[in-house]
Amino acid sequence: MTMADTIKLVVAGLLGVAGIVGYYLLGEAAFIVKLLAVVAGIIAGCAVAWTTAPGRQFVAFALDSVTETKKVVWPTRKDTMQTTAAVFAFVVVMAVFLWVSDKTLEWVLYDLVLGWKKT
Repeated sequence: MTMADTIKLVVAGLLGVAGIVGYYLLGEAAFIVKLLAVVAGIIAGCAVAWTTAPGRQFVAFALDSVTETKKVVWPTRKDTMQTTAAVFAFVVVMAVFLWVSDKTLEWVLYDLVLGWKKT
């Protein structure tokens, strides 16, 4: 990364911070004005960051991510419901198994080994 890119990224960060600071400096102003100050600072920061090499790489990565997301074959509602049912069934089976294991160990340790029979 070049020195110019570093300076631009610092300026971009400062613009974003300036938008947030503007929100607080406009204390008595209407909410929409304060919100616009934040949005303007963030947009200005993004615009400056976009002119850097890392900014252009990020935009290219984001566009590639959108392209890859469009290639995904999303499951149907039926597949989703079946998978969810299988997960719930597994959770119930594991809960019962752990409960039975816990009660068995409790019985072995307290009743048989230590002799602390419950009355």
